[in-house]
Amino acid sequence: MNSVTVSSIIDTSKSYQFVNNGEPSARGGMKDVYFSPDRAYVVAIYRDKLDFNSTERLKKITTQYFDSFFKREGGAYYEKLYAWPTDVVKWGERIGIIVPCFRSDFFFKKGYAASDILKGGEKEGKWFASAKFRTNSRLRLDDSELGDWLSYFQICVNIARGVKRLHSAGLAHSDLSYKNVLIDPVSKSASIIDIDGLVVPGLFPPDVIGTADFIAPEVMATKHLGLQDPNRNLPKRTTDLHALAVLIYMYLLYRHPLRGGRYFGDIDSDQEEDLLMGKEALFIEHPKDDRNRNFKREYGDQVNDLEPWTDLKKTPYTLVGPYLSDLFEQAFIQGLHDPNKRPPAVSWEQALVKTNDLKLKCSNPKCQQKWFIYINTQEVSCPFCQTQYNESIPILDFYAQHKPGQWKPTNMRLVIYSDTTLHKWHTSSSMVRNERLTPSDKKRVGYFSWHNQKWMLVNDNLGGLKDVSDSDKSKHKTTKIGEHIELKSGMKLLLSNDDHGLLAVVSLANQKQ
Repeated sequence: MNSVTVSSIIDTSKSYQFVNNGEPSARGGMKDVYFSPDRAYVVAIYRDKLDFNSTERLKKITTQYFDSFFKREGGAYYEKLYAWPTDVVKWGERIGIIVPCFRSDFFFKKGYAASDILKGGEKEGKWFASAKFRTNSRLRLDDSELGDWLSYFQICVNIARGVKRLHSAGLAHSDLSYKNVLIDPVSKSASIIDIDGLVVPGLFPPDVIGTADFIAPEVMATKHLGLQDPNRNLPKRTTDLHALAVLIYMYLLYRHPLRGGRYFGDIDSDQEEDLLMGKEALFIEHPKDDRNRNFKREYGDQVNDLEPWTDLKKTPYTLVGPYLSDLFEQAFIQGLHDPNKRPPAVSWEQALVKTNDLKLKCSNPKCQQKWFIYINTQEVSCPFCQTQYNESIPILDFYAQHKPGQWKPTNMRLVIYSDTTLHKWHTSSSMVRNERLTPSDKKRVGYFSWHNQKWMLVNDNLGGLKDVSDSDKSKHKTTKIGEHIELKSGMKLLLSNDDHGLLAVVSLANQKQ
């Protein structure tokens, strides 16, 4: 084993070792990657000589930005979310960076169901964003790697929070894609990589225009122009938002939102790609324009093998529920060619966590997705395996008090199945469900149970749970901690007696005659 020592150019008292047996352990687009002897970190060496500006960017990323992200409250959460460079080194005339090794979660333990070819490989998001890796027998990933549908909602929450944090610091990733996000559906975790290319507007320009499938239409449409041309669009915050929307769509629906069958005439494949993903980009599920709906060009003879994901009638984007459907429309209709109309990362984060409250468990034990979203249909069934849902469904719609006695809808609801849990964010309008929640905040305060043919809410820790259905206040009933209350249609439950306490109105859906 040939061990090489390199020194930091930021703090020359620091040095690092890597193993060099003549060839790097991995090659990226711009860097050669070598492992440290104990595999605790990698040394990624740039193949080309970096200019002064690029080197200064790396120094800032590993010092100023590193400190602002991780050496403050909440830093521990983000340390798990990014593969953030920690130092800059020099090897001869070449510059490199030190990056901690990925957690073991982000390496395949099995890979394909039919072979071990992927075993030990990195779990790039691309393996989980396409139907061909979950429906085709030869390329199908092993069930132990796939997780269930809810896994991808939490993964998308993590990615949205990662992008939100970058943007709040005035940074843009510039190359957000399923190549630069590692995910693990089993632990429901994500890691955003290639941080060394961060864009700082007016200070550090982008090194690349992005990765195919995730380059924003305005960047594709102007890539032929010179870098100094004022009409040239380069990666920035709004292009990150396009890539984020594409990632979320692909992780939940396993197809690309723009890759359909639109025909542009007899032109070469490069021109077709530029139009399909650039100037003429069109949402495959556009409600008023069906020119891009045919998947035959994209999937060929496999199109039927990849159902239901290639059947837009069986798996329309609306099956993800109203909050995310609205954002998909903003991203791929209103905002597709108008970057300023794209939803910000925080909107995706909040829509995802609110959608989690609309979930129901499929009763078919063989259903691959295991869960689906309740979307107010008269006949409730799993959209993935068509299994009918036969239980009644209690629904809590939440209201906040704006003035004494004046309650307004919060656009938040909770769909109940047996053992659904109630949390503080369901009881108070002052609590935001984000990465700042403490372990105490996350504890359940109540849960729902189907008992003796009745739906019950069991009070674990709600100090002010009160049935206020009757207009006569003297008839309002308090449910003490440890007690339970039966849910009835039309019931009004005050969930907290503080100034920000929410009111829940109960309805019962899917009741069989």
